[in-house]
Amino acid sequence: MLDSGRNRAVPTSEAPLPTTLSLVLADVDGTLVTHDKQLTPRAVAAVQGLRARGIRFALTSGRPPRGLRMLLPPLGLDTPVAAFNGGMFCRPTDLAILEAHTLPPALVPELLQVLAAHGLDAWLYRGLDWLVRDVEAPHVAREEWTVKFAPERVAEFRGLEEGVVKLVGVCDDAGRMEAARADVAARCGSGVSAQLSQPYYLDITHAQANKGAVARRLSVWLGVPRERIATLGDQPNDVLMFRESGLSIAMGNAPAAVQAQASRVTASSEEEGFALALERFVLGATTQPASGSMGPPP
Repeated sequence: MLDSGRNRAVPTSEAPLPTTLSLVLADVDGTLVTHDKQLTPRAVAAVQGLRARGIRFALTSGRPPRGLRMLLPPLGLDTPVAAFNGGMFCRPTDLAILEAHTLPPALVPELLQVLAAHGLDAWLYRGLDWLVRDVEAPHVAREEWTVKFAPERVAEFRGLEEGVVKLVGVCDDAGRMEAARADVAARCGSGVSAQLSQPYYLDITHAQANKGAVARRLSVWLGVPRERIATLGDQPNDVLMFRESGLSIAMGNAPAAVQAQASRVTASSEEEGFALALERFVLGATTQPASGSMGPPP
């Protein structure tokens, strides 16, 4: 929820903020970066402010590891990168795979059939590779621009069931997306995680590959109690990590149902909501640097 002043966030409740935070875990698209996928100087400065306070910073995203590479140097990341919503953890320096959770190979053909039955296009991610059957299909070009690498075209997915980290269903029809998500959940139960990372992306991963599991894994890996973790996100799949942290912050562009699950709400990603959230709720800044971005997309 926002007040009448631009770029000013207000709490969703009067619950006190955690007095000690040791880790901030943030989603990327719709949270850390703007709609045009820009990482603003103010966002970078806020992360640097965390480091100056001894607070670590980590990223989790539905993106593949190679799609996060451009963000790592400016942020100076030194924590494991949780790509594919936690389906794969990579070393920030060279994206070497530290840990991976893949879908059961026998389940992949059934999942592909479910997506097809609901009229969704399918993308397959194996290791660091992105595989599609039609490079002209909706959202492929936009995704290629976002992640800064091209998919590999394959005639079919048969024979590629081993090592699948994420299967994505793509469609612009909200009704079909929700029906497909519910169908996958009904058929597979707790065997997989099926979450909307964007209104047009249905991410299907291993059951342990979800953002709640990411928060729990980093808690153990980095030796940080969950109550000392702050999380930021904007989509329904971010609610899972909200529940595993001491401070949860929803973006102003998040759906109302997502905002209702967070302990605080900040401004939108277009209004420096990420930086504002860190400044107000984590760093307690009394002054705010001027906003700006790296420029519009091509």
